[in-house]
Amino acid sequence: MARRGIREYDAKRVFYRMMPKYTGEKVGFDIMPILVGQDTDLDKLPEENGWLENMRLVVKPDQLFGKRGKSGLVLLNCSFDEARKFIRSKMGKTAKVGKVKGKLEYFLIEPFIPHDAEFYVAMKMEADGDHVYFSTEGGVDIESVWDTVKEVVVGPMDEPELDTSSLLSDVKEGDRKLLEPFLKGMYRFFANHDLVYLEINPFTIVDGKVKVLDMVAKLDDTAMWQNVGVWDIGEFPSPFGMEPTREEAYIKSLDEKTGASLKLTILNPEGRIWTMVAGGGASVVYADTITDLGYGRELANYGEYSGNPSTEETYLYAKTILSLMTRKKHRSGKEKILIIGGGIANFTDVANTFTGIIQALREYADRLKKIGVRIYVRRGGPNYKAGLEKMRALGEEIGIPIHVYGPEMHMTSIIPMALSDEGKGVA
Repeated sequence: MARRGIREYDAKRVFYRMMPKYTGEKVGFDIMPILVGQDTDLDKLPEENGWLENMRLVVKPDQLFGKRGKSGLVLLNCSFDEARKFIRSKMGKTAKVGKVKGKLEYFLIEPFIPHDAEFYVAMKMEADGDHVYFSTEGGVDIESVWDTVKEVVVGPMDEPELDTSSLLSDVKEGDRKLLEPFLKGMYRFFANHDLVYLEINPFTIVDGKVKVLDMVAKLDDTAMWQNVGVWDIGEFPSPFGMEPTREEAYIKSLDEKTGASLKLTILNPEGRIWTMVAGGGASVVYADTITDLGYGRELANYGEYSGNPSTEETYLYAKTILSLMTRKKHRSGKEKILIIGGGIANFTDVANTFTGIIQALREYADRLKKIGVRIYVRRGGPNYKAGLEKMRALGEEIGIPIHVYGPEMHMTSIIPMALSDEGKGVA
């Protein structure tokens, strides 16, 4: 499972559409928010959305980062002309939010809602159940009033129903009658549609209706198939300040064209330790183990290939990683390390996928020798013996140390071996 953030625009659009199913009441606005990108013709927006020139508005970036108000990136209670000028003055510019810098490329426009009271609610999936948080003092500084936040946990084996009695114990009766069905419906929406995090901060009550102001949502991306027709989002955007590299974008394009899974994130292109891991779960285990051993800063990449990719797909995936790895020697002068790891596959043909990796290693052999590399392999599953034998033969052929292990070796045991500079204890 990967927890993937989505735009506030998508979160609100889906939330407004689905909540009547769970509460019987409309939530938020009758008017859907508008997402403005670099290609949006701002001058034509009022033709398609007449309300823009008849209402006061809110404008803010929609790129998976918070504290927008504190960063001077929110315009409140403005006209459409003011909103248009604000967007044009910010679009494409670099902004700094905390320690992160990134380019502003998407903005959200929605009606401005005058209000007094501000509430906070958040729902988060954890191993011990769903944690639900609520406060009557929502807003930009919720962390500073965290002692006002109440919490309940819905256990993983419990019915997906939220008991709001303790959460709303300090809320006056009139508001409680509105908030109880809202929170119960929000939790059913959260639990039924595979969200892993959902936050509304703040929301308010105006004229007897709950109004959503700011929203954050994260999904379990492996459950998208269960939510066809619900999560009709255009994309999972990259976190702010983390624009994909050319190589990451290339692997993403391969991933989108195949029924298999191909993922790549560059963590530190100057790093010494590179991984080519089969399986999403295994990739987490390998990354955690490397970090636990004190080498997190040397971990160059994170990713995985799984779902029985073809030889060609595995070749292209491996070739991309080797291209990055072999651009220059490590600054310490030590050999770089390539870990080709994974668990025991259920249906992925190990020999087939290794054929693609071997093809890439053979192609990059001279560059690998030039920078200095040691390779460690551990894998099990269908046809694994043939795959491992091919790897052993390749090491002799190209003159690069390739240390090969099967399922008799614990999955992560090759990591401390690999991290030994002299290769002590390596068979």
